Amino acid sequence: MSTSNNATSAENQQERLIKIGWIIGFVDGEGCFSLGVIKQSDKKEKDRIRRGYKLGIQVSHEFAVTQGEKSLKSLLYIKNFFGVGSVYINKRHDNHKEHLYRYVVRKRKELLDTIIPFFERNHLQTAKKEDFRIFAHCVRLMNKGKHLKKKGLISILKKIENMNHKKSKQHLIKILRNQTPIRQKRKDRVQTA
Repeated sequence: MSTSNNATSAENQQERLIKIGWIIGFVDGEGCFSLGVIKQSDKKEKDRIRRGYKLGIQVSHEFAVTQGEKSLKSLLYIKNFFGVGSVYINKRHDNHKEHLYRYVVRKRKELLDTIIPFFERNHLQTAKKEDFRIFAHCVRLMNKGKHLKKKGLISILKKIENMNHKKSKQHLIKILRNQTPIRQKRKDRVQTA
């Protein structure tokens, strides 16, 4: 009886390893770990600062896997495996014959508790491995609130430059280095008047 249980346990372990290997390969080919940067428009909303934009720049994080409609089942499989995130449709209105679907995880807690630990235990094999390393580091910095301070945000922007398409963030870093917080400007005006 114990031999049968051991065999079943070994089969379950083997099946899980196959699933993990499939997910790693799939994400290596079709996945993306991204950190987005949004610069607040220069329009002042009557001294109102939008939440998340104290420095005029907001950083977002996302793990996504994209597939055409014919491969939707693979995205649902990945979503069910992780137990977090959502699958969204991106309807195509061009010459493509099928809509795109995206499995997306954006919630920081889900990234920190599920996605990041999984890919730290189960290593990617392509250049995405380095993108993931930077992504995980930046998400952890953001979890500590580092993106809300000028020095921390500059550090994150420098790291983002080395991800994915390696786009320069120097224009944003220059803005931050030359920026005086709004509260400080008002204080300076009062003292000089």
